[in-house]
Amino acid sequence: MRILVTGGAGFIGSRYVRGVLGGEYPGAADAQVTVLDAFTYAGRPENLDPYRGDPRLRVIHGRVEDPEAVDRAMRGQDAVVHFAAESHVDRSIADGAAFVRTNVQGTQTLAEAAHRHGVGVFVHVSTDETYGSLATGSADEDHPLRPNSPYAASKAASDLVALACHRTHGLDVRVTRCTNNYGPYQFPEKIVPLFVTRLLEGRSVPLYGDGLNIRDWLHVDDHCRGVQLVLEHGRAGEVYNIGGGTGLTNLALTERLLGLFGAGPERIEYVEDRKGHDRRYALDWSKIRDELGYRPRWDLAEGLAATTRWYAENRSWWEPLRSAPADTVGAS
Repeated sequence: MRILVTGGAGFIGSRYVRGVLGGEYPGAADAQVTVLDAFTYAGRPENLDPYRGDPRLRVIHGRVEDPEAVDRAMRGQDAVVHFAAESHVDRSIADGAAFVRTNVQGTQTLAEAAHRHGVGVFVHVSTDETYGSLATGSADEDHPLRPNSPYAASKAASDLVALACHRTHGLDVRVTRCTNNYGPYQFPEKIVPLFVTRLLEGRSVPLYGDGLNIRDWLHVDDHCRGVQLVLEHGRAGEVYNIGGGTGLTNLALTERLLGLFGAGPERIEYVEDRKGHDRRYALDWSKIRDELGYRPRWDLAEGLAATTRWYAENRSWWEPLRSAPADTVGAS
């Protein structure tokens, strides 16, 4: 199998690539991987270092909205796993145009190229934020899309673009929507790596508003396993929610991280809330559980402890990133 992985040098994409090449997914045991990545601030070449020089890995530097780069990467592929996206809500509030270019135009460019080249399966990786904030209950795959941030709106649009290519052209498109990811190699602008790295430096952590916004947490390993299940066994034209099974407030998450450092609430700095900050996300992911046998393997407490250890042991990876303009509040 030949798999094109867009955004394959980013946090989630690189974890997926390492999983494929590391033999973690039996259905991709013979896979050759082409990574298409723009290598912006969050796409790090070193995320692929374990397989640098591996003949099964080909890396192309290019943007998903660039038809020439996409056409070059798409030739001969059997499947596409489309992770590439602008994904930080704060950045989308500051510059929504970049999110439309990458997330919407990029998906359109990729889907049309996949159809043109006769690619077998196109997995489009999306987010629970497309459903918007839920006061009660949980969103299944048929829940209306009600995005509130420019980021979420661009992802909802990209989902529809991909699914339209299935309905119009017959491309086998499968969409996944996941909850909040965490784990090693996550750029320190999101809440878990931002707070962990600040605590490692002896600093306070900036928490939006009252800290009572609710999110469900999913270890990146579990997310990538879910994506692979959809690639191998999902159905064309279907959407699959991928959840972690642990919903809690940002304040409760912060308290867990503080506890790993033996720190207390005095290290919390409450800051002005984000514009339009969604109060609560909640996914019903029974479909992927019942149809494909998905279960998250990581317990949140164990996952946060392991993630904290990784950042403590890999300061050389994240300390140079402090010079990037991303040391901001990291809620999602």
